[in-house]
Amino acid sequence: MKGKTYYRYIWLLDLLLTSDPLPYEDICMMWEANPMSDGPLALRTFHEHRKGIKEMFGVDIDCDRKNNTYFIKNPEILDNRMAKWLLRKYSIPQDFATFHSMKDRILLEEIPLGQAFLNDIIEAMKSNVELQVDYQRYEYEHEEHLQTFHIQPYALKVYNRRWYLLGFLSEQNGLRTIALDRILHLKLLAKSFTLPEDFTPRQYFGNVVGIYTSQNLPVVNVKIRAFGVQAEYLNSTPLHKSQSLVYYKHGEFAEFTYRLCETPELVSQLLAMGDKIEVLEPETLRERMKDEVRKMRERYE
Repeated sequence: MKGKTYYRYIWLLDLLLTSDPLPYEDICMMWEANPMSDGPLALRTFHEHRKGIKEMFGVDIDCDRKNNTYFIKNPEILDNRMAKWLLRKYSIPQDFATFHSMKDRILLEEIPLGQAFLNDIIEAMKSNVELQVDYQRYEYEHEEHLQTFHIQPYALKVYNRRWYLLGFLSEQNGLRTIALDRILHLKLLAKSFTLPEDFTPRQYFGNVVGIYTSQNLPVVNVKIRAFGVQAEYLNSTPLHKSQSLVYYKHGEFAEFTYRLCETPELVSQLLAMGDKIEVLEPETLRERMKDEVRKMRERYE
């Protein structure tokens, strides 16, 4: 599908989300008045767009037969995180003309890495079929270390601008997470699988920061103290959904608690805040932070 079709989808969604129900004729007039318009919006094309929007976002553009007007029947569906991501991925600011004239001064973040196989993986997830993957780990750059394995795709996740696939890895008989940008080749197989009824990806990643999980890691109470501006930043942009503000001293520091597993990614996120935070609990995490800071200091001596 070409980019202009995506723009039409976003334009039509935005129009109907911010307007009262509209007749087809009014929608056509508004489209032709749009700077990005490439001609009249034919009735057949309009209905095709309705179908495309339903398939892409799950949004129903319904018709009120009493007065022949169109409206969004289920706007609450756009609260879904995947729908929001699709809107962000394929949209640009509402005023297309303004965006075009300011394109050199509006700097958008690049789309996450690893999109080459994204459509195939989503298709495999929709059809519940296994994938055969040729995979190159970061620590190996030689052909003999390439891995070929079979994975049942359960879920996709973006973390630090990279795509990850969570699935059941047949060769290891367990759930694993792989980075899409390390996939060299991928093939959909005819072998189908059944997604476990009790499996919820959001719950699977619920107690971690990032994508690393392990059944051997207990969920612990984490407490940190953030100083100055970092306290305000964490208050507005939580490190994790379990974050709770337990103490605040204006202009000095704030203390936050979490329910998390002690993963390498948690340590990395905390280290990235430098001297603006201090880990208070648990002692094991505090010691890990001390050890990492010591190794960093030794590196520069």
